[in-house]
Amino acid sequence: MKAFYSDRFVLPLPAGHRFPMQKYRMLRERVAAQLRDVALHEAPVAGDAELTRAHSASYVARVASGALDANEQREIGFPWSENMVERSRRSVGATIAACRAAIADGFAVNLAGGTHHAYASHGAGFCVFNDAAVAARAMQAEGVVFAAGGEKAQIAIVDLDVHQGNGTASIFRDDPSVFTLSLHGASNYPFTKETSDLDVALPDGCDDDAYAEALSRALETMFERAGPALLIYLAGADPHAGDRLGRLGLTFAGLARRDRLVFEAAAARDLPVAIAMAGGYGRNIDDTVEVHLQTIQLAASACGKRSRMLAGTISRAL
Repeated sequence: MKAFYSDRFVLPLPAGHRFPMQKYRMLRERVAAQLRDVALHEAPVAGDAELTRAHSASYVARVASGALDANEQREIGFPWSENMVERSRRSVGATIAACRAAIADGFAVNLAGGTHHAYASHGAGFCVFNDAAVAARAMQAEGVVFAAGGEKAQIAIVDLDVHQGNGTASIFRDDPSVFTLSLHGASNYPFTKETSDLDVALPDGCDDDAYAEALSRALETMFERAGPALLIYLAGADPHAGDRLGRLGLTFAGLARRDRLVFEAAAARDLPVAIAMAGGYGRNIDDTVEVHLQTIQLAASACGKRSRMLAGTISRAL
């Protein structure tokens, strides 16, 4: 399974900043050391032509040139720098590359991404560009996904970060070609929610069983309403009970159960899955890295199983 990383392009942050930038390097190092079935590739750059499929040209230009005003910069939560721009482009490029690889191989991963708070014309919540939205538009532009009969969404974005994917919901509002599902904390950021195609708001303290039940129902509803050819999965680590910004009560086992539910639902429909890491702000950063690593490990296992099944099918045909 291919995994795309961008941690070499470090976004410089002031001392005490609460965003855990080092988790990306830690995750790549753990993947390299422990997961033999995962091939690491440096993320490509997303250019203006790709970014402007989901973002306004004026916003992309302001980010690139450092012309964001103080309010725009404050809403993003990062200080502007050339490194911020480069890393943001690479993070989007990694999700585009993961989509292409998933379509070819079944599963692929961006070791960052999941920047779902970015709107078409502004960033927010540590998100500069919306990688899932840009990647979805790239796959449509490249003609690799299409709607069966033109009536159902051809791409599904399954957002299981603890925070609602408000930027993604806004970008694809009234767009039947992309189905947006967000399972998130009801009382968590953003405090003014957008409307996804399917929103499931969970109470503080939601545990493993309640979460799995809600997710199972949501996936069933999504597949009743959409017929995707590609699934983009935002596998946030922040529903973990030890997350500083999460408010939910999921254990490591509960998060593994979450991932399996998504992967098994996709496998049952022979859907490729491109995965982004999304949020994770553990009181212990090792816990956040462990949640992300667990997701990648489960995806690699699912990818291997799919490859073996395809090999067996081809062998029987011959």
